[in-house]
Amino acid sequence: MISVQDARTRICTALAPLAPEQVGLAKADGRVLADDVAARTTAPPADVSAMDGYAVRASDAPPLRLIGTSAAGAPFAGAVGTGQTVRIFTGAVMPLGADAVVIQEDVNLDGQTVHFAAPPAPGKHVRSQGLDFRAGDVVLHRGECLNPVKLALLAAMNVAEVSVIRRPRVAVLSSGSELKAPGSALGPGQIVASNGYALCALITRWGGEPVDFGIVPDELEATRNALLTAAASADLIVTSGGASVGDHDLIKDAVGRLDFWKVAMRPGKPLIFGEVAGTPLLGLAGNPVSAYLGALVFLKPALAVLSGQSWAAPTLTLPLDADVPENGAREAYLRAQRTESGRVRVFARQDSALLSDLAQSDVLLIRLPHAPAAHAGDLVPILPL
Repeated sequence: MISVQDARTRICTALAPLAPEQVGLAKADGRVLADDVAARTTAPPADVSAMDGYAVRASDAPPLRLIGTSAAGAPFAGAVGTGQTVRIFTGAVMPLGADAVVIQEDVNLDGQTVHFAAPPAPGKHVRSQGLDFRAGDVVLHRGECLNPVKLALLAAMNVAEVSVIRRPRVAVLSSGSELKAPGSALGPGQIVASNGYALCALITRWGGEPVDFGIVPDELEATRNALLTAAASADLIVTSGGASVGDHDLIKDAVGRLDFWKVAMRPGKPLIFGEVAGTPLLGLAGNPVSAYLGALVFLKPALAVLSGQSWAAPTLTLPLDADVPENGAREAYLRAQRTESGRVRVFARQDSALLSDLAQSDVLLIRLPHAPAAHAGDLVPILPL
């Protein structure tokens, strides 16, 4: 067996970011930029008012004569001379000659005469041209992950399309002759297949495009054919089940190149990493909790690499709610819940087939190999769910 850290390192170093593609901003959320992006316009494009009020010359003392209006999209055509002012609204271009704004709350208007206490300082309530960025400025850089704020920034830069790393296409296969689709009538020894639904949902949340190849029976030829079909169209294959040492566990026998297939972790020791016809394969254990945990610990960073994103193992710690015993030789991930007081309460049941407790968990308590007993109040590492 190899360690969790060694397994994750081997997986991540075997992968590389996918090729870039051009997408519109509406499809760019969560994507990673493949190139630097320069602004195609200047923002603001001219000196503009930051407030509703009156554009003035800072050197002029009141009262001033009102000579016109400047609104967003409809600037004042003339110039402000000595003793003059222009009614101005937020975002409107500052008239020629004006260099400050008196906010409307500080003004008394008597017909066409504007009164206020004292002249403002030059630049008061004015957003200068290029305050945010100028045309040609490189504002976003290669490797940045786009989010809603950055999409708004790109739009403001007058950029409609960007070059981003392609989303990984991930083939999902569930191995096991005993598996049946939800809603099926179950015969003797049959169970409902559940892992594929969780894996496809996780892949979507983590920026991939899942393709569910369904259930594969425990037959070597059928398994090999299914994997070859998946390899032809996927960037990564993820299987659940068939990863252990039983006579019906056939995934590792169908893999063309096998890197490793056992990891010192609990649950989830059977973990395969290899290659099928040039496409990397991650084989997870079949028990639902083991498959989910394997996805969190290994599939998530793998997708990050393929998507061009950075990834780091969580380093959060929280205090224990109650004592936990010493750990064995395998790194353990215990289903747990945060209490109202902010402590971690470990569930009594930790069987890898029990989904109900996992559904109630919001963290996993990480117990390193041979960790000594921990006591209530001790800070322990956790993996947020």
